[in-house]
Amino acid sequence: MRSHIVVVDDDEKITSLLRRSLAFEGYEVTTANNGLEGLKVMLTTDPQLLILDVMMPHVDGWEVCRRVRESGSTVPILMLTAKDDIQDRVKGLDLGADDYLVKPFALEELLARVRALLRRNTDKAGGGDGKLVFEDLVLDLDSREAIRAGRRIDLTAKEFDLLHLFMQNPRRVLTRDSIMDKIWGYDFSGESNVLEVYIAMLRQKTEEGGAKRLIQTVRGTGYVLRGEGG
Repeated sequence: MRSHIVVVDDDEKITSLLRRSLAFEGYEVTTANNGLEGLKVMLTTDPQLLILDVMMPHVDGWEVCRRVRESGSTVPILMLTAKDDIQDRVKGLDLGADDYLVKPFALEELLARVRALLRRNTDKAGGGDGKLVFEDLVLDLDSREAIRAGRRIDLTAKEFDLLHLFMQNPRRVLTRDSIMDKIWGYDFSGESNVLEVYIAMLRQKTEEGGAKRLIQTVRGTGYVLRGEGG
């Protein structure tokens, strides 16, 4: 069965380009030219991926993303933004977006991200088994929940995947490139700070209430899950 992708963007040139390009790659594609139309499409179809522009009149991409997540949908969301602004990225991630791409973008990179998000979603659909434990942090692979010292931690899909990778490799230094490859599944620009954004968000959530830091920076190399004492 072909993967169904919904593209929501008020720029007809972009929707036309993505419709043709994604269809050529073998995907089923539905497009919408505004946020309200995009929400209606989401309610009447069951797509495997949502590509969502941020800046749209009336109902913008942020609001669409928020409503999609509030509906309980876990569909992967790739957001398109015209501004390479860290605040925009953080806002999208907080609302539940899985990835973002700054306009203008290379079509090859967008297609690579689409493949990666669909692959990650397929892997998640296979389910997990059991729990991973590191000190007072527990990761439940079946419910995809994290608990630290009895406190439930609300994680986005990508944050869970990243924490899962760390907890599969406790006390092992993971390079930045290896993390990007395993979590995003494609070659990502070395100048991008998407990984740093996610690390900061994971730290904020796991360290809430004064809990000690578990995700440590290894300068010039990457990151490692270990207590402050090693």
